[in-house]
Amino acid sequence: MSLPPPGRTAGPIGRPLLPAAPGSPRAGAPGERVDGPPAPRHSPGAVGLVLARPARLLGVEPFFMEFIAGIEERLAEHDLSVLLHVVPHHEAEIAAYRRWAARGLVDAVALVNPTVGDRRPEVLTELGLPAVVVGNPGDGTDLPAVRTDETGPVRDALARLLELGHRRIARVGGPADLLHTVARTRALREGCREAGIEPVVVEGDYSDEAGARLTARLLSAPEPPTAIMYDNDVMAVAGLEAAGAAGVAVPDRLSLLAWDDSPMCRLASPPLTTMSVDVHRFGSLVADTLLELVAGRPATPRESPAARWVRRGSTGPAPAD
Repeated sequence: MSLPPPGRTAGPIGRPLLPAAPGSPRAGAPGERVDGPPAPRHSPGAVGLVLARPARLLGVEPFFMEFIAGIEERLAEHDLSVLLHVVPHHEAEIAAYRRWAARGLVDAVALVNPTVGDRRPEVLTELGLPAVVVGNPGDGTDLPAVRTDETGPVRDALARLLELGHRRIARVGGPADLLHTVARTRALREGCREAGIEPVVVEGDYSDEAGARLTARLLSAPEPPTAIMYDNDVMAVAGLEAAGAAGVAVPDRLSLLAWDDSPMCRLASPPLTTMSVDVHRFGSLVADTLLELVAGRPATPRESPAARWVRRGSTGPAPAD
């Protein structure tokens, strides 16, 4: 399905990209907008995005809605839209790519959530579907990417918690096979080792159920953490509720830190400290790379805005005892 952003209408299928204005740049420095030549007349007028995740999560996780809005806003300027498909696993995702390629349904693809041993880049290359990797690609692929810094923000978050005196630190991560989960876990373990402590890392799936269940498990340990980092906002909000149900005061006894910064973080009580990501901007940068691919031009290297620490009411000094 096509998801135009609020107030915008995606262009009709089959219309070409609008030509660049005279004198406009054909390819810019990293992060610049793209104003390229028109797509071929046979263009289907869409780019593809497959999300291999439970459909129920799409309705509760703000990240992808904001990300898609960022892509659509840029593509709509060129009468292109997003063809979105939600599937349960990567094999179904690959099957969707094969159908799209056989039927000529999309001009290019945005590949999200690269994993360890990912087969998808190889399949897309074999099918001849232009594609951009959203995040840091694994070894062995030449696909262009809009890269992200996973190490720096984790180290920044850890440093802030250490400054507040926390020594028992846990993290509720995303699926362990995701490359950005691997990178964040490595950065946290390395930073904690340098600080002379050992973190507790548990695997979640970005759902509120996982956030609540894993937080309750961590808090029931003989030496529970005084700070918990979460890999998304949904798990963090659920973790806040679980702490309240367990009678653990936030932030007096427990500090919480979310990744991303959706309205649910700001509306929580207390509001959640976050590693804030400009998700809309991330989507627009991916769209700029897609526009280059659709136009048949080399992709400009781009990097998404780094996550930054935004302190709110869910973090405080480590408890004295």
